[in-house]
Amino acid sequence: MKLFRVFFGILALSLFIACSSSDPDPADPNEDYIPTPKPLTVPPIFDRLLPPPIVPADNPQTVEGVALGRKLFFDPILSGDGTQACASCHQPANSFTDPNRFSIGIDGLEGTRNSMPIFNMAWNSKNKFFWDGRALSIEEQALGPVENPVEMHNTWENAVGSLQSHASYPELFNKAFGTSNITKELTVKAIAQFERTLISANSPFDKYLLGEGNLTPQELNGFQIFMDESRGDCFHCHGNENSPLWTDNIFHNNGLDAIITDKGLGNVTGDPNHDGLFKSPSLRNLAYTAPYMHDGRFETLDEVINHYSEGLVYSRTIDPLMKAVSRGGVHLTESDKADLKAFLLSLSDPSFINNPDFQDPN
Repeated sequence: MKLFRVFFGILALSLFIACSSSDPDPADPNEDYIPTPKPLTVPPIFDRLLPPPIVPADNPQTVEGVALGRKLFFDPILSGDGTQACASCHQPANSFTDPNRFSIGIDGLEGTRNSMPIFNMAWNSKNKFFWDGRALSIEEQALGPVENPVEMHNTWENAVGSLQSHASYPELFNKAFGTSNITKELTVKAIAQFERTLISANSPFDKYLLGEGNLTPQELNGFQIFMDESRGDCFHCHGNENSPLWTDNIFHNNGLDAIITDKGLGNVTGDPNHDGLFKSPSLRNLAYTAPYMHDGRFETLDEVINHYSEGLVYSRTIDPLMKAVSRGGVHLTESDKADLKAFLLSLSDPSFINNPDFQDPN
């Protein structure tokens, strides 16, 4: 009888150990993890004219990843004092930029550049992000703000700790990536997945090109001015009807200052020939993205047009495409300016800023 009890005890202990060893550690990868693919929705005008979107092999788009990234984008949990989110400086109503000239960080400190709008990033084949191109992927772009002392003023160690101790984030990471062990790498992957879904291609001009709408005579004349080298001469940096991103994603000195105080790309490369060069922003959604230029110096689109018409100034790294700099600009008539403005505004997409999938889910 005593021998039987010893044998039974050993058997029970063995079964307990076996069962315990089969229970997955919540911090370990979930072997049953099966993500739900969520391919990017490619607009017809992009499908016709652009290569496929760029999605890294190690960060495929999934329903769970996008949902997590969206929540993170709008959640101030990543900031040092819990008040600043990605969306604080990239607001949906403003085409994911900031209506203020310079964004204010958690300590009340003011930045030195206007926040760039966020859309159509998956088609940036140059893979250089920010005004100065310092990030080489959307994931890398999402890393910087957390530890930037002017923006979120946090450390990634603290940010990850806040997420790990949160009531719902570990489970959301488990659903998105098969592990509840949160890291900064997985955090920025989720944010990047959401940002890749921010696609804008439903403007009146898009509908016109697809044969689904008409433009006014003023808008059509404005497009001709845009394309005319002797008038607007805008297409070299911002494309044409066959390049629907409306940016070349290349860096230019566009004649803003005679003395360069912000080196832009030059700060990143260390090449003095790059001083004062900034990435061409897209001309989409100009109705929502004021103020304009890397430093937000122009409050209105009229001021932007006036700059290229009469305000160009020479500096040693001026872009050769600024051919009219010697005479201060292209000197448009007031009628031409009005028509050009009408065309530029036809590139704005109200469905983008009102898309319910791009709003705060929290």
